[in-house]
Amino acid sequence: MARNKPPSQRQLKAGELIRRALADIINRESFRDSDLQGVSVTISEVRASPDLKHAIVYAAPLGGGDAEAVIAALQRAGRFLRGRLGMEMETKFTPRLKFEVDRTFETASDMADLLNDPHIKQDLG
Repeated sequence: MARNKPPSQRQLKAGELIRRALADIINRESFRDSDLQGVSVTISEVRASPDLKHAIVYAAPLGGGDAEAVIAALQRAGRFLRGRLGMEMETKFTPRLKFEVDRTFETASDMADLLNDPHIKQDLG
């Protein structure tokens, strides 16, 4: 994706369809990988490339946990997930999936902590 160009409506729609389908697949399937067994995974966002052949999937384990291990396990299961995704979606291409840790929850928590700092509160008040 171009750095300064916002995603098109087509990309946004495809990303949301992929996100929902992947969330259902991950919730429904049982994985052999020990890093995915018994772990609830949150798929927060999917960014599709302009040609819809690639997608970056932002995910994190629900309730904390080893996010890096979960992302590595999802990456290992990527071909399987792509195959399942192809069966559920009615698109010309099934995108290649790249999984990345979603850090938005950490960032929001850090911002909340920062805003609750007494020195910052006095400046805001």
